[in-house]
Amino acid sequence: MPEWLRLRRAQPIPAEDAAQWTKCPKCSEMIYRPDLAANLWVCTKCQHHFRMHAFDRISMLVDADFTEIGGDLLPGDPLGWTDKVPYPQKLQRDREKSKLTEGVVCGFASIGGFPVALGVMDFNFRGGTMGTVVGERIAQLFERARERRVPCVVFTASGGARMEEGMLALMQMAKTTLAVRRFHDDGGYYISVLTDPTTGGVSASFAFQADVIVAEARASIGFAGRRVIEQTIRQKLPDNFQTAEFLLEKGALDSVVERRDLKPLLMRLLDYGVGAKQASNGHATVTAPTSSESRA
Repeated sequence: MPEWLRLRRAQPIPAEDAAQWTKCPKCSEMIYRPDLAANLWVCTKCQHHFRMHAFDRISMLVDADFTEIGGDLLPGDPLGWTDKVPYPQKLQRDREKSKLTEGVVCGFASIGGFPVALGVMDFNFRGGTMGTVVGERIAQLFERARERRVPCVVFTASGGARMEEGMLALMQMAKTTLAVRRFHDDGGYYISVLTDPTTGGVSASFAFQADVIVAEARASIGFAGRRVIEQTIRQKLPDNFQTAEFLLEKGALDSVVERRDLKPLLMRLLDYGVGAKQASNGHATVTAPTSSESRA
């Protein structure tokens, strides 16, 4: 285990996480947790992709150490949100449960020898919702990547905008979109990896603004919920609607990949994309491998 990850995880394991067995939500198979972790949190029977903790995701991808940025930015209570549980208490509960300070972890590392700016969202913290701090951390990641002239890789996992921050949360769509635009205008190369689930304001902003858009197999991706859409258009939607495979079929994604093949694919994309950007001074388009190529 990398030293940075060991230090971040040197805290007591919550009682609810102490059990050594977990049930797959898709096939109901009971899986020994160490075996599940060794298999990158993918069910050994049905290949269901469990949602990953940000630290596990980063450890799976980076070559060595990871240098975090924006960790000192913490959310407040800008609206004085009133509910059965006050917003500050919700945040504190999520910090204790997830060992995170917000719904995204950003920093610099290398993947396959390529220096990158890396952002990883985590659904365990308030459903990965985008509030003011998540938006600011993502924006800072692109600004720092632009200054260092390194590619940017962002893993999304979000339930949308954070309702406890109201309009301020919705404004993060514009903030992150402009940050990506400046990054692109300066010749930056951006890879977006959509994981389960990627919805709402995140899917409507920086998630789909990348040079190459990749998704994990069978991830749920969309904007509004299925029932909302069906009630609006008064039509029955396909069974595989808002899945990664459905979006690939419709041309909204460049590739769908199994988790075990994700790092090799990113290394190939970084190799292709960085060279293409350098050769064309930021005006090239990068063709991602197809889904079948990704699994080969």
